[in-house]
Amino acid sequence: MRRITCKERPNWQQQADEFGFKFHTMYGEPYWDENAYYTFTLKQIEDDIEAPTEVLHQMCLAAVDKVVRDDFWMSQFKIPASQWDFIARSWQQREPSLYSRFDLAYTGNGPAKLLENNADTPTSLYETGFWQWLWLEDKIASGELPTNADQFNSLQDKLVNWFSAYQEKTGIRDMHFACCKDTDEDRGTVQYLEDCAKAAGITSQFVFIEDIGLGEHGHFTDLNEQVIETAFKLYPWEFMLTEEYGQHLTKANVSWIEPPWKTILSNKALMPLLWTMFPDHPNLLPAFFDNDPKKSELKDYVKKPFFSREGANISIIKDGQTLVDSDGPYGEEGFIYQAYSPLPAFDDNITLIGSWLVDDKAAGMAIREDKALITQDLSRFLPHVIV
Repeated sequence: MRRITCKERPNWQQQADEFGFKFHTMYGEPYWDENAYYTFTLKQIEDDIEAPTEVLHQMCLAAVDKVVRDDFWMSQFKIPASQWDFIARSWQQREPSLYSRFDLAYTGNGPAKLLENNADTPTSLYETGFWQWLWLEDKIASGELPTNADQFNSLQDKLVNWFSAYQEKTGIRDMHFACCKDTDEDRGTVQYLEDCAKAAGITSQFVFIEDIGLGEHGHFTDLNEQVIETAFKLYPWEFMLTEEYGQHLTKANVSWIEPPWKTILSNKALMPLLWTMFPDHPNLLPAFFDNDPKKSELKDYVKKPFFSREGANISIIKDGQTLVDSDGPYGEEGFIYQAYSPLPAFDDNITLIGSWLVDDKAAGMAIREDKALITQDLSRFLPHVIV
């Protein structure tokens, strides 16, 4: 695993605009960064990223099965009691899941460590599945990379195949897609998924979350009063369950992607549960709830809210000293405490691996880097190459 500096492609910004990559620069700072790329060996990818990703995913599914069968764990995950049956039924019926992204600490040596599971609303999908692959093709065409250069990246093909299989199984021909207003990255992610669905023969209907209404018969509707029957939503389940319309979720008869049971996997409470179920697993870090006396065993640790997103409300404590403490709106629900596994630094760039899953299979890799210890929404995205 190495970080290699390189030249930017000429006119890549114009190309990005033409391809709809509107958020390559945010707030005047680069989000997409091709002044460098990361290299990996095939063995590193297959043994240290791809295989462990699929093993960890099966462990996470086992954790879901444990939670939905036990009121103690449903309560521990801060899931509203009024929604327990809704979530349990979603799992018991094995409502299909599209994708997830694991955040991993990986130095290039030794096992990757799972930091969290972005199982409900992960972004950086377009830049992983399409844009960094286009970068690779351009670099090969220009002679800057050898013709046998490759990438851990079957994400787009797997997404299209998932939608195709979903259509064949359910018979749906039309599907709604939704995200919040005023979020360029979320809208870009959803647009990319719409394109993947269209490639599979599914017609898409977009609606902003804020514009979804409630029909007189208890159905959710779009601005054209069309009933929403199947919908991909880039909006967290922990928000949906507590919104005013949460009481109508069980009766609205919507096939949601991601399904309600994904609220368990996107919750940081998953990390202590996994450590309880699979103690000393090489890809896990010790993690505990606030009331667990074993928490005192952690000398260096990260304090995380159950529902934190994009690095918000995270504290890193080393030798009793707080190294960093990020702001944000989370924390009322409680915190977990996870052993601190420092991310590797390359030329003072602190690097995080994102490993994607589609239809339960490892599908590709995203790399984010920052000068700060905590990876957040504006941390830069860099491409990678298998050499």
